[in-house]
Amino acid sequence: MTDNQETTDAEDTSPSGGATLPLRPPCERLSCHKSSVCSRSYFVVVMVFFHVYIINVIALLFYVHYSSGQEDANRSRDAPRGDNQRTESGRPPSKPDFVRDVSLTRVEGIRVGHVQKVSLVPGKAHEMRTLSMKPLLFEIPDFLSADECRVVMQLAQLKGLMESQLMVQEGQEELAKELNLSPEEIFNLLDINQDGQLQLHEILTHSRVRDGIWLTPENLREIYAGLKADKDGNGLLSLEEFRLLSSDAFQRFLMQQGVKRSQLVRNSRHTWLYQGKGAHQVLQDIKTRVTRLTRLPPSLVDLSEPLQVVRYEEGGHYHAHHDSGPVYPETACTHTRLAANTSTPFETSCRYITVLFYLNSVEGGGETAFPVADNRTYDEVSLIQNDIDLMDTRRNCDKSNLRVKPQKGTAVFWYNYLSDGRGWVGEQDEYALHGGCVVTHGTKWVANKWINIDPDYQRQARYQQLVAQHPEDGEDEDEGLTLNLDPHNSDVHQDL
Repeated sequence: MTDNQETTDAEDTSPSGGATLPLRPPCERLSCHKSSVCSRSYFVVVMVFFHVYIINVIALLFYVHYSSGQEDANRSRDAPRGDNQRTESGRPPSKPDFVRDVSLTRVEGIRVGHVQKVSLVPGKAHEMRTLSMKPLLFEIPDFLSADECRVVMQLAQLKGLMESQLMVQEGQEELAKELNLSPEEIFNLLDINQDGQLQLHEILTHSRVRDGIWLTPENLREIYAGLKADKDGNGLLSLEEFRLLSSDAFQRFLMQQGVKRSQLVRNSRHTWLYQGKGAHQVLQDIKTRVTRLTRLPPSLVDLSEPLQVVRYEEGGHYHAHHDSGPVYPETACTHTRLAANTSTPFETSCRYITVLFYLNSVEGGGETAFPVADNRTYDEVSLIQNDIDLMDTRRNCDKSNLRVKPQKGTAVFWYNYLSDGRGWVGEQDEYALHGGCVVTHGTKWVANKWINIDPDYQRQARYQQLVAQHPEDGEDEDEGLTLNLDPHNSDVHQDL
């Protein structure tokens, strides 16, 4: 039934459902004569006066607004100026806001299994397949040629590879002292579900981030027994039991027992290869290809980290992790920290995109695992259930939702952050959790290209402006570009 039909039915039917009498003209019903208020001429006169009145009011408002603007402009022009000029409130002028003139293009995934053509090199079309939607993840076979893979591995060997992780990370005690946290505050930070007890998985998550040592539930029970921390033996720590432990109790116990390489969060060796002006042509070509693949402004790619090359020997692994961390008001991005003009003890590597290249085909193991790819929900607590740790790539890679087999020359890339809906970086994509499965046979070579973008547009813009003022800084260094502007922070490439 259309709207017109509904209206007609309503007019033809009385509330009681019976037929109504035909309607009479208004003047007939009210018995009004030609000079009454219902006459058409009187109505027209009233409406004319009403519109004239409205127009006068609008004109008056425009006049007042214009006069006020002129007065403010004159006052501003006549006011004394100086380098130390302050606002009327006594506060210094705020930092200049940069008008956003860059929109980050995101590649559409469409659906899992969707294949699209991409133009990365002249005269050739590559196929790009969507592997997952959460995170937005793609695979591009033959991204690198066999010769390019060989050159990258040879350059890395010539540069020299270093251990990807120290046995125990330094600087944790100083940070704890700087924050001046009480045992109660630390306990509440660790107690994720706020039930007044520390479960095994809550302690495990903390120890891995803090010490870089990968403990299993069995390891943790051994430590509890050795430290006599769990008095009632229920596998939980109460606040009273937690108070009895020193801040470095776990670390000291592990040092006494000895830490094996297999117990580290990652077991590999790596180096960084500069891709800027003067670098090997293959490295520059890879950067250009990444720019075309991601469809991002070249300036963002140029000011990102150099190419990281990693080698995993047999037994090598990298437990599940995020390449980037969430950015809170009290957190700074490592690459834009200088431009942030803030002092904070918390930093994270803001890696908007990860592009991972397989430089060889692995004989056994070595897959890249995404434990929760395309899960309906993400719950950090549920990653460790019944002693099954989905983040443990030495034991439980086969339980991951998605595994990518290393194939020589293939590239995979994914977004570590969502979009903010306005063309910039949004929240961290927690589904981008990934790790390197243990290599069971042979050796695994990979390279990582991270594109660093600060979710705070103003910080990113100030950083790029700062770099533009020092175009020559850092170009003589292998670490590349101007990322090492701070002499006190030489290791800006964090390996999360």
